[in-house]
Amino acid sequence: MRATYLYGAGDVRVIDVPDPIIKAPTDAIVRVVRACVCGSDLHPYHSMTATPGGTSIGHEFVGIVEDAGAEVRSVKAGDFVIAPFAWSDGTCDFCREGLQTSCRHGGFWNSGEVGGGQAEAVRVPLADGTLVAVPVEENSPLVPSLLTLSDVYGTGYHAAIKAHVGPRTTVTVVGDGAVGLLAVLAARQLGAEQIILMGRHAARTDLGREFGASEVVAERGDEGIARVRELTGGDGTHVVLEAVGHMPAYEQAVGVVRAGGVISRVGVPQYDDAPVGFSSLFGPNITLTGGPAPARAYIETLLPGVLDGSVNPGRVFDLELPLAGIADAYRAMDNREALKVIIRP
Repeated sequence: MRATYLYGAGDVRVIDVPDPIIKAPTDAIVRVVRACVCGSDLHPYHSMTATPGGTSIGHEFVGIVEDAGAEVRSVKAGDFVIAPFAWSDGTCDFCREGLQTSCRHGGFWNSGEVGGGQAEAVRVPLADGTLVAVPVEENSPLVPSLLTLSDVYGTGYHAAIKAHVGPRTTVTVVGDGAVGLLAVLAARQLGAEQIILMGRHAARTDLGREFGASEVVAERGDEGIARVRELTGGDGTHVVLEAVGHMPAYEQAVGVVRAGGVISRVGVPQYDDAPVGFSSLFGPNITLTGGPAPARAYIETLLPGVLDGSVNPGRVFDLELPLAGIADAYRAMDNREALKVIIRP
């Protein structure tokens, strides 16, 4: 089969690899119907050192079950399934607490003998705990929105949930990528009364307004902080959802959060040290939270709105390419020519 491998910064290739096979009775083999490129994939795309053998990449996909191990009970051959970006058993204490990203027996795509989602097929360990069957056909117009449930919609929702967004909450979202825009959508669904989106790409922020943003702030740095403060009577917002992962975004978050507020980070941090001392977080009683979203925990909550059409998170996809063109997908997203690219194997 064909699969995407990263060989170093900027070096994305589609190569031939062995077809995945059942290795444990709890495995399933999923033929990928749609995958996509994630903003977090751009981090190794920028920085990975040259690796002669390359490494598989991709962690968001939906598809059709082709085969299932003898102990798999929740899905069967022919089922359309959503695969969250971490695989998990669904039975350990962390899974029962809704933290499948810390599953005692789970893991992440592209680790060990488990391949990546930007491929024609994937072996899914612990299929019963991981996969969610959905009663749709593979050519359904809902497929793009269902694909967002593998990561970005659940990640935006996780940001808002960890920050306890609710009615009478004011929210700033830092970042107008797919996660940031879906954090706007999640905050609106949870009842936030004011949502300020910090972003400077008009096509994206226009979609953010449609998802529920009440104001858009294009300025950055001190100017951006001052503008948010102006929009909130000088106080800042109760919640900041940081969906970028770079230090300037964290500094924006610290600058616009209200005393007693919450910063929820779901952009993968590209730094090890950040201000957490008296003047930044401790003195004003700021809570810092977030982390990798346990997307599997949120699928049943978010799925009904996708199926009944009341939400359309798949609108974050603005370009579709075949698997053979995935290098162009990376370039388009890296150059801000595309918001999020859907991949058709």
